[in-house]
Amino acid sequence: MKMKEIFEKSWPADVAKEINYLQGEKPLHEYIRGHAAQIPDKVAYSFYGKKITWTDLHENIGRFARYLNEKGVKKGDAIGLYMQNCPQYIIGHYAIQSLGGVVVPLNPMYKEAELEFLLNEGNVKGIAAGAELYNRLHTIRKNISSVQFITTASYADFLPETPSLPLPDELKVTKELLPDTDDFTEALRNHQPLTPEVKIDLWNDVGLMVFTSGTTGRPKAALLPYGSALFKTAATVQGNKAEPEDRTLAIAPLCHIAGMVMGVNIPIYTGCESVLLTRFEPNTVIDAIEKYKITMWYSVAPMNVAILQTPGVEKRDLSSLRRNMSTSFGIPVTEELAEKWKQLTKGCLMYEAAYGLSETHTCDTFMPADNIKWGSCGIPTFETEVRIIGLDSGEAVGPGTKGEIVIKNPGVFKGYLNRPDATDETLQDGWVYTGDIGSLDEDGYLYFHGRIKEMIKCSGYSVFPEDVEALLNEHPAILQSAAIGVPDEMRGESVKAFIVLKPNFAGNLTETDIIQWAKEKMAAYKYPRYVEFLDQLPATSSGKVLRRLLKEPENKNV
Repeated sequence: MKMKEIFEKSWPADVAKEINYLQGEKPLHEYIRGHAAQIPDKVAYSFYGKKITWTDLHENIGRFARYLNEKGVKKGDAIGLYMQNCPQYIIGHYAIQSLGGVVVPLNPMYKEAELEFLLNEGNVKGIAAGAELYNRLHTIRKNISSVQFITTASYADFLPETPSLPLPDELKVTKELLPDTDDFTEALRNHQPLTPEVKIDLWNDVGLMVFTSGTTGRPKAALLPYGSALFKTAATVQGNKAEPEDRTLAIAPLCHIAGMVMGVNIPIYTGCESVLLTRFEPNTVIDAIEKYKITMWYSVAPMNVAILQTPGVEKRDLSSLRRNMSTSFGIPVTEELAEKWKQLTKGCLMYEAAYGLSETHTCDTFMPADNIKWGSCGIPTFETEVRIIGLDSGEAVGPGTKGEIVIKNPGVFKGYLNRPDATDETLQDGWVYTGDIGSLDEDGYLYFHGRIKEMIKCSGYSVFPEDVEALLNEHPAILQSAAIGVPDEMRGESVKAFIVLKPNFAGNLTETDIIQWAKEKMAAYKYPRYVEFLDQLPATSSGKVLRRLLKEPENKNV
């Protein structure tokens, strides 16, 4: 039986095989215009009790678009979003794209050295940032020639007088005026809505620039066309049977590609209401599900476990939940976990969300709800081909055989910005060579087995060894460094750094000193949890560090 026939036989009977775009084949920002006309008073987003209707959202996007237009933003310009989950993130995302601009998501955990590299690499023209993050940008701004303006957002500006849920610390910060920056709320207040008439080539114009490792190296800017977001959102909605009447919960970081699909795109595509939270806190999530009658949620498995372990949760009413797509980060999504979740929620279906990567706008598979296979990532989604390529033969292999996962669908990226060699290595004849090891079973379900590339996955975030090493090497005492991933029961993997000190520093620094320094310089998920000093690093004759030798058992002193 051919692979196409295998995939088709596993397709759910109640899911159409062709995508039916709800408002037609057009950029997602144009869907907002449709909702504002058809369901103007329906709530689009709730933010700790603040209700934002489709009319509100559409007008605010238009106001911020006019502000950006006055700042000189035009089609093709890259604009960064550097903030926590908040309504301003949604407004900024679609205001940028309505002008034909390119959204550049920046993780709010990034520190100065990381930001400087990414902003220069992406030639970013402007940044909308959380006010609490401004000082990091102010410190490095003189080193980034491309940045022409910074807009800062106070998250509390979008809070109601009486919040309906407990507030995290970042929403309690007193607002202050910042130098050399514009205020996001003032930009909305002082500008009338603009409805840009920018012609978008859906499948060729780039609307999103996501930093990723590709297969090796420091972060590269993956260029995704506007059509990628439309296609993957529509496929995820249809495959998981999301409905306009659903009420979703958005907790995953909006700057992360999975959080973007679930929190930024699905509500816009379907017109459903989304309850938006800046971060995960078990009791707040329990309150939100109960109070807002959440019907659909995307989580990572540790969140579900934390809720199950919350004292008194069995007395709460979480029965509104009907579907919970979850990802195995640190803790796997097992049948046992799903059954416990089903009992707690009185029937919610929990299953592995999908397989995907930044270069494909994620969600390349989905799990058939009527035939869940635990341990798998589901079957290829609409218009998606998945092959497993033998690591030695370079040829497609059959069911049950491990090899490299390669993917082809309308959502794949256009390439890496200014990196033709890396593009040619990863993108070949429309196929994305993922660098991941997987297998397909006899029913076409995909199983993920590990990574060929040396990327480290910490709490769901991609950590690139070269990036950690480049930052470590800024320490005045470090001569050389090498980073690897080591198993971590809760985080999936943690970073371990092998350090060669400069001769005059040997014996004067401890492992704890290095870890503490790195903690102040790197995002929380990225800094090394373990450090080991070596006299020299294993390397080839050309000087390339052999990280695989550092993973030998005798070096795993953690």
